[in-house]
Amino acid sequence: MKKRGPWTTLSERLAYETPWISVTHHEVIDPGGNPGIYGVVHFKNIAVGVIPLDDDLNTWIVGQYRYPLEAYSWEMPEGGGRRNLPALESAKRELREEVGIEAVRWTEILQMDLSNSASDEQAVIFVAQGLTFHVPEPDHDEELEQRKLPFHELYGMVLRGEVRDSLTVAAVLKVQLLLLEGRLK
Repeated sequence: MKKRGPWTTLSERLAYETPWISVTHHEVIDPGGNPGIYGVVHFKNIAVGVIPLDDDLNTWIVGQYRYPLEAYSWEMPEGGGRRNLPALESAKRELREEVGIEAVRWTEILQMDLSNSASDEQAVIFVAQGLTFHVPEPDHDEELEQRKLPFHELYGMVLRGEVRDSLTVAAVLKVQLLLLEGRLK
């Protein structure tokens, strides 16, 4: 038996594993004293996301079909990074791969726990500035569409619910706040 806050774990076993995730089945006693089960998805990578901003406050988003949702999604450049590498290194790689951008100024603006009732997935989000442009080099399993737009248009898309990706929504709202407060130029 193992205590985890108000929960007691009676046993655990690996139920499923891929190169990206594992699912652990836990037999537990919940905080109310009742026996039950708790499945936890462990992500082997951390999520990273980048809002690139040029001097005129334009940004770039990426469109792609998301298999689990059976829907097309517009998102900031984002992806996974190894847990043993700095998140910034992974963010730089994703920005270059997905939209062909490199940046000289990087600001970490947000850390998030994603879907914390079922997984341990964490994310780190950056703003990239001082941009230079190259040809995108997406992963072999990605079919991406890139779009440049004024940041205020992306903010409007978030407010209208046209952008639903949680990392992007949180990042855009945080960037808008930082711009309004004058802490990001």
